[in-house]
Amino acid sequence: MQIDLNCDMGESFGAYTIGRDAEVMPSITSANVACGFHAGDPTVMRETVRLAMAHGVAVGAHPGLPDLVGFGRREMAIGARELEDAVAYQVGALAGLAAAEGVRLQHVKAHGALYNMAAKDPTLADAIARAVAAVDDSLVLLGLPGSELLRAGERHGLRVVAEAFADRAYEPDGSLVSRRKPGAVIHDPAAVVDRVRRMAREGVVRAIDGTDVRLPVGTICTHGDTPGADELVRRIREALERDGVRVQPFGRGV
Repeated sequence: MQIDLNCDMGESFGAYTIGRDAEVMPSITSANVACGFHAGDPTVMRETVRLAMAHGVAVGAHPGLPDLVGFGRREMAIGARELEDAVAYQVGALAGLAAAEGVRLQHVKAHGALYNMAAKDPTLADAIARAVAAVDDSLVLLGLPGSELLRAGERHGLRVVAEAFADRAYEPDGSLVSRRKPGAVIHDPAAVVDRVRRMAREGVVRAIDGTDVRLPVGTICTHGDTPGADELVRRIREALERDGVRVQPFGRGV
């Protein structure tokens, strides 16, 4: 049994530092690097790639909506052509900076509101998948299990990997509880570790109504801007390894 442990990173901007990237990086296997639209800037992007290299962590692009003020967590109206161009632009930018460091990208994971919108909207999902395939069709596309995003990736010939979230609450239908609702983020470290162990071993998660939701996944997401993130992610990895789970990146597509 194996699982990838990913984290959203590179979300600082200019003089502002967000997240504990340096402290979290040793415990993960894949890094989702912000590409400048919802967070990040060219210098932060390149420094995050270098940090990942130093720890043997695979690098992926984390494109978001053009909303620095809202950190990409606010839904916005965006057309399919505009979104396709925005995703291609962001993935291409990170791919270029990574290439300058001798690194090839492993994957693409949409950020925040865009991720959740594309999970349900086939038009937006298709725009993202089309952009990724056009830039590099060997990239792996991440998304929620059973989402429109994964279906779109498959239609465009991409390898797809289903993702679960360590510290996010789930609706009974397998979607994430909106951050606008109380309890959307789980802050109890012990509870988060227990949830991840079930995700990896049993492929299930307990939804907010108390039912178990099937969640067959290949990667589990953590967040570097969570208070105490470095300690939490370390505990998650140690617990998985004690359970006999191989924690390693899922690798590029073929």
